[in-house]
Amino acid sequence: MAQVIYDHVVKSFDGTIAVNDLDMNIIDGEFLVLVGPSGCGKSTALRCLAGLEEITSGHIFIGERDVTYLDPKDRDIAMVFQNYALYPHMSVRDNMAFGLKLRHMPKEEIGRRVTEAAEILGITPLLERKPRQLSGGQRQRVALGRAIVREPQCFLMDEPLSNLDAKLRVQTRAEISKLQKRLGTTTVYVTHDQVEAMTMGDRIAVMNAGLLQQLDTPLNLYDRPANRFVATFIGSPAMNIWPAGVVDSAGSTRITADAFDVVIPTARAERLRGRLGQQVLVGVRPEDFELKEFAENVNEGNVVRMPVDLVEHLGSEALLHLRGPNDTDIVAQVDPRVLLKPGDIAELAVNTEKVHAFDPETEMSLT
Repeated sequence: MAQVIYDHVVKSFDGTIAVNDLDMNIIDGEFLVLVGPSGCGKSTALRCLAGLEEITSGHIFIGERDVTYLDPKDRDIAMVFQNYALYPHMSVRDNMAFGLKLRHMPKEEIGRRVTEAAEILGITPLLERKPRQLSGGQRQRVALGRAIVREPQCFLMDEPLSNLDAKLRVQTRAEISKLQKRLGTTTVYVTHDQVEAMTMGDRIAVMNAGLLQQLDTPLNLYDRPANRFVATFIGSPAMNIWPAGVVDSAGSTRITADAFDVVIPTARAERLRGRLGQQVLVGVRPEDFELKEFAENVNEGNVVRMPVDLVEHLGSEALLHLRGPNDTDIVAQVDPRVLLKPGDIAELAVNTEKVHAFDPETEMSLT
């Protein structure tokens, strides 16, 4: 096990910057998830750590060693790819043992490691099968087993669940999380799926356009996003965002835009004092709306009224699509007992303790 450090790492391809000044410390034994949209630089950052891409500038450390110029085989890492990369003519046992044989490890030690890894992953009965005889989930376990037997300082995983169906993805991500906790090996995991990131990571590094946007725990990313991109990328359905004004009314700070007019609690209002009379981007998560009839905290300072365009009943909840300020599409996640239909006016209580505001120009959080 070891800490991993990206020290101002830059990677460019023919003048196009894929990773821009990545400065990040991954704690020994941590499960860190790199997440972001396609093309954000997350896989490139992982490949730089693996030694599969030569960095343009900066340094990478694994443990106490500067591995910037070391070959992949000398970095003491094990990688699990999106495609399982199993040898089709070899048995599961031989696939798992192959890397150890290349290192001329004693047969007894290879046998011990393969047996232990198979028991951990629950694939002992599959050891003599060929990959074509396995399901997608079983092949993924074999790929994980091949990494585990290496007993490396660091596991690197590049979207390892992308080829699995939705149900199996949920099951396997839980298994990987439990496995990592059991082994305690530092793990860097790449995904574009923010739900996967939120459920698996001790911390999450959100990337966009090659830049690290925010590095934090899942809860902090959700509750205290650093900017508009993080706010809208983390959370499903995404945070609602629209332009609004900050005004002072009888000593209270209000955020107002057409039908949306709410009083901001003192703690958050203090941070917006310098924005009085100015425009901001206001953000409200769908679950921070509640139908007035079911809400416990209702007052004239937190109720808004907006016309309903669409109602989606999902069983445990309902999604209201509302016509908000400036014809913005607002989504509210509400009680499934909702009786509203398109064309009705929805009365909603807003959790003003969780209203966000962003600078319209920099898009950085103001709250």
